[in-house]
Amino acid sequence: MLRNIRKLVAGSVALALVMTVAACSSGSSSGDSSKAVTADELKMPSSPVTLNLVDVAGDMQVAQPMIEAYMKKFPQYLAKVNFDTGDATQIVSKLKAQQAAGANQIDIVLTGNDALGLGVNAGVFLKLYPDYQKQIGAAVDTYQPGAKQLFDMTDGYATVNDFGDYGPLLEFMPGTVTDPPTTADALLAWAKANPGQFMYAQPANSGPGRAFVQGLPYILGDKDPSDPINGWDKTWSYLKELGQYISFYPSGTTATMKALANGSTKMVATTTGWDINARAIGTVPEGADVVALDGTSWIMDSSYITVPKGESADKLAVILDLIKWMLSPEQQAKAYDTGYMYPGPAVKGVTLDMAPKESQDVIHKYGRTSTYDELLPKFKAVPPLSNDALAKMFDKWDREIGGQKLQK
Repeated sequence: MLRNIRKLVAGSVALALVMTVAACSSGSSSGDSSKAVTADELKMPSSPVTLNLVDVAGDMQVAQPMIEAYMKKFPQYLAKVNFDTGDATQIVSKLKAQQAAGANQIDIVLTGNDALGLGVNAGVFLKLYPDYQKQIGAAVDTYQPGAKQLFDMTDGYATVNDFGDYGPLLEFMPGTVTDPPTTADALLAWAKANPGQFMYAQPANSGPGRAFVQGLPYILGDKDPSDPINGWDKTWSYLKELGQYISFYPSGTTATMKALANGSTKMVATTTGWDINARAIGTVPEGADVVALDGTSWIMDSSYITVPKGESADKLAVILDLIKWMLSPEQQAKAYDTGYMYPGPAVKGVTLDMAPKESQDVIHKYGRTSTYDELLPKFKAVPPLSNDALAKMFDKWDREIGGQKLQK
């Protein structure tokens, strides 16, 4: 049975973290980072540990099968994992409070770069690499180039668990939109001729929304796609004009997919993963189609594994061994999942025929193999905005484009 579509939170994208954060090593169970455990001091525990995991990025459906396989294989190390979900905007303050009180209750956080960036700035996450290269270095060395680029942008505070989810794309029903736009000018003209019928969600809370907005500077030929404040003159002008024909902006991607499915809108922004997964689980009709605008650059995305500071030596040893396990080719094949983070695997040498049959069936049926085999090589893949630049983009978009037209 297909699992439900993952909750999309503000940061499923990767962001550069150019910052200095003190106390980068693991601490004791009291959260005192001055009592760091070095890589050479770590050893696997003599009795199994229990870990508490919080997912603020919707990545649990990919990570949980990998983790459960580790528990089954190594019950002498890992007895149980308590899986929970949380809010990316609240997890950092929660970790900070727990660490200040010396009462850590969270051992692993699955995150996008929203909570990752905030957490690194706040000093609540452990620096994993190169501090623990002895434990995870060999696995990190197997990253495929795009995943390695996004890993490098975390400055060592997280590992990439799954990778891909390229956008921006436009999704529509062929029976409703018979001549879909293939240029930015054509999209603007279509939106003007069909007011209220094009939709994308608030970028701060939507991967497809972020991909659409971040992709426009490349499509429009703006001065500096990496600088939303000083280099996006064409993009902001375009978004303002386009916004005249958008009735409202949903606060999340799922609402746009449901609107497409029920016919209340005719075209929405999407990504490869949202396209495949939403059709696979029935949120969007199987017959929906996609198109890429001329001049597109693919905005890469990924999900991350982070470790809060203050872990005991026993727990940290198991967590690092678990990360190494999750980055093995056998476990990475599970990242194909139901197509959400398409393609999914972050390491080299993982092919679809290695994935579970359920994943193979989904990709074969809903993966648009011929479409994406043509489209993905056609355009270059680029990293998302840096942490600081993305925050500025969110703020400017909220103030000048869509903040007054949000619908929760």
